[in-house]
Amino acid sequence: MSEPTHADKEKKKTIPPSLSGRRALPPNISNAEEDEVPVMEMTGLVPRGFNLKDFLEVKEVHMFKGDQDVNKQEHHTDKYYHPKLIVRRGQPFLIQIDFNRPYKPEKDQFWVEYLIGRYPQQNKGTYIPIPLVEELQSGTWGAKITWKEDSSIRLSIMSAPSCIVGKFRLYVAVLTPYGILRTKRNPETDTYILFNPWCPEDSVFLDDEKEREEYVLNDLGVVFHGDINSIKSRSWNYGQFEEGILDACLHLMDRAKLDLSGRGDPVKISRVGSAVINAKDDEGVVAGSWDNIYAYGVVPSAWTGSVDILLEYHSSGMPVRYGQCWVFAGVFNTFLRCIGIPGRIVTNYSSAHDNNANLQLDVFVDEEGKMDSKLTKDSIWNYHCWNEAWMARPDLPVGFGGWQVVDSTPQENSDGMYRCGPASVQAIKHGHVCFQFDAPFVFAEVNSDIVYSKAMKDGTRVIEHIDKTHIGKFILTKEIGSDGTKDITEQYKFQEGTEEERLALETALMYGIKKVTQDTMEQAGTDVDMDFQVENAILGSDFKVTVTFRNNSHTRYTATAYLSGNIVFYTGVTKNEFKSHTFDVTLEPLASKISEVLIKSSEYMSQLLEQASLHFFVTARLNETKKILAKQKTSVLQIPKLHIKVPGEKVVGKEMSVIVEFTNPLNQKLVNVLVRLDGPGLLRTTTKMFREIPKNSTLTWEEKSFPRQAGIRKLIASLNCDALRHVYGELDLEVERKPLM
Repeated sequence: MSEPTHADKEKKKTIPPSLSGRRALPPNISNAEEDEVPVMEMTGLVPRGFNLKDFLEVKEVHMFKGDQDVNKQEHHTDKYYHPKLIVRRGQPFLIQIDFNRPYKPEKDQFWVEYLIGRYPQQNKGTYIPIPLVEELQSGTWGAKITWKEDSSIRLSIMSAPSCIVGKFRLYVAVLTPYGILRTKRNPETDTYILFNPWCPEDSVFLDDEKEREEYVLNDLGVVFHGDINSIKSRSWNYGQFEEGILDACLHLMDRAKLDLSGRGDPVKISRVGSAVINAKDDEGVVAGSWDNIYAYGVVPSAWTGSVDILLEYHSSGMPVRYGQCWVFAGVFNTFLRCIGIPGRIVTNYSSAHDNNANLQLDVFVDEEGKMDSKLTKDSIWNYHCWNEAWMARPDLPVGFGGWQVVDSTPQENSDGMYRCGPASVQAIKHGHVCFQFDAPFVFAEVNSDIVYSKAMKDGTRVIEHIDKTHIGKFILTKEIGSDGTKDITEQYKFQEGTEEERLALETALMYGIKKVTQDTMEQAGTDVDMDFQVENAILGSDFKVTVTFRNNSHTRYTATAYLSGNIVFYTGVTKNEFKSHTFDVTLEPLASKISEVLIKSSEYMSQLLEQASLHFFVTARLNETKKILAKQKTSVLQIPKLHIKVPGEKVVGKEMSVIVEFTNPLNQKLVNVLVRLDGPGLLRTTTKMFREIPKNSTLTWEEKSFPRQAGIRKLIASLNCDALRHVYGELDLEVERKPLM
C-alpha cells in the first residue's frame, strides 16, 4: 500500500470524527432556532446580463390572518390573541401571492415551502415543498390555485393531518433556468399549525361538536377538590388563547428536547408534557411543595389559572413556585388545549398512593387498637387531580384509543423521569395493564384495597379487615357546557362485586400487578359493626363526631374505643395529632349504641393546614374476643367565600368596575392577606396585598377593567394568608358587544 499523500491527510482532517463515514445532522429539537435559507440557489453558470426582473418575482404574500378572516374562522383559531396565522392540520387554508406580473402556468414554475427548526429535512417532515395540484387530496400536502386576477393568485393549501405541530416559516420559491429564487425571510408569514380535532384523519379527531367546544375551545374549567363526603369546586382560567401562551406552550417542547419530527404525535407530546410540566428532574414549569412552607413563591391555593405560570416560565426559564396536583393539572390542560389536543381535568377521590403498585395500602394497629404510625407508610390522598387527553393509540391494539390518563404531578419515576402516561382508560378498566405507559400505577390508584392488620408484640401480623370499596370511590370531571359534575367512575372500573370487575382484576394480576396473597388470613366476620360520621362544620366552629356500634349477635359485649383526630395534608400525610380520646362502651345484644365526641375549635385551629383537612381514625377492641374494629374518614371544614360584584354596565371596550369583598370570620385578625383577581377576556390577572383584616371586619377592593370579549365570562378571585387559605369566589357575567354607531 502506498503512503497517504499530504492532500489525503488534509481531506481526512476535514471530516468530523464523530460522523464516522455517515452524513449526520445534529438533533433538531428547537422550534425557536432557525437556519439561513438562501434567497438565490443557482445551478451552473449565470450568464452576464442576467436580470431578475425577467422572471416571476414575488412582491407580497397575504396570509388572511385576522380574527375575522376566513382562515381563523374556519380553523376555530379566532380566539387566539395572536397576530400570526394559526391553522389546524389536515384542513385547507388560504393565502394570496402578488407577483411582479401575471402568472403564466405554461412558462412559470413556483411552489410554497414550509420549514421548521434549524436543520430542515424533507424525510423528517421539517422541510415541506408544497406542490401545485389540480385537486387537493386529504391526507397529503398540496396547493391549488383558486383565484387569479392581474398579477395576483390565491392558493388553497392543504396540510397533512399527521404533520408536525409548531411554528413554520414560509417561503415562495420560483424556478428559473439558472436556479431557484426565494422570498426573503419574513416573520409576518410565519404559520402556526396545530392539532385538529375537527379532522377525521387527525389522530386527535373528536366527532362530537359539544365535546370539541368543551375540551378544546373552553378557556375556563372547574377543579373538584375537598373529599368524598364534601365535594368542593373552584374555577380555573386555562387561558390557552391569551397573548403569549401559544409560544410559551411550544417552548415547553423545546425545553423537553422533543425532536421536531416527533411533534406530530400526540402520544409522544403528552408523555414529554407530563414530564416538563413538573420541575422534579428537568427544571420544568412548576415546582411542587407539599410541606406547607412556601418561601419565595406563591402558595399553590392562590393561583387562579395557568397564564401567569406559563408566561413567567417562558420569560425566566426557571421553575415557578409552587404547585400541587390541581396546579399541575391546570397548567397541563392549558398546554393540551392550546396545541389542539382535547383535554380535561379528572379528580379521583380517595386516591391510593401505593409505591409498590401492589393494590394494597397497609394500615397497622397495635394490640390495643391504636394506629401504629411507624409501621403505616402508605397514604390515601383525599383527592388527586390528573388529566385525560383524547387521541388514537396506533401503538396499542384496536379499542384502546380515546381518553388517556396523563399525570404531571411528580409521584413515581417512569423510564428515568417523573412523568405518567399516556395510559389508556379503557385498558385500565379492563385490567390490560401491560399496555404502555404506566397503566399499573393508575390501576392501583383507583383499585387498591385498604388492609387493616394487627401488629402483635411477637412480630406477627394478623389481617383484621380488608376494605375493598374505599379507594377510587368517585372519579369526577366537569360536565360539558356547565360547571356541574360528571361522574366517570364507571369508565375506570366495573361496579364492585360484579363478574366483570373480578375478570378485570384477574387480567391485571395475569399481567403482573401484585396483590396480597394473605386474604385467607382475614378473620371471620364480626358480630359487631362500627361506623362514624363527622358533622359538617364551618372553619373555626366546634363540631361532633358520632360513633355508631351495632351488635348483631345475642351476646353482650364490652369494647374499648379510641378516636384519633389528625391534622393532615390533602395527600393523607399526617402533620400531627390534635385529639386523642378513649372511651368504653357496653353493647347489648341486637342493639345499637351511639357515642358522641366533641371537637373544639381551640383544639385544631392553631395547627390547621391550608385545605382545612382533618382525618379521624376510630378503632375499637372487643374485650371478650380481642377483635379489632377500625374505620377512617377525612373531613374538610367549610371555608368562607369571597364575594365579587360588578355594578353598572358591562360592555366590550368600556370601563367596568369590579368589587371584591371578604369578611373575616375568625376570632383573630388576619395579616399579610394576598388577594388575586382573574378574568379571561375581562382583565389581566392582578393582585393586591392587605396588611391586616381585623376580626369580623370586611375587606373591600375595587378594580377597573376594560372587557375584551363579549358573551358569558367569569371573574375568579382567591385570598390567601397564613391563617386562611383556599378562599375563593367567582362570578359569571354577560358582557355586551360594543353598539354599532
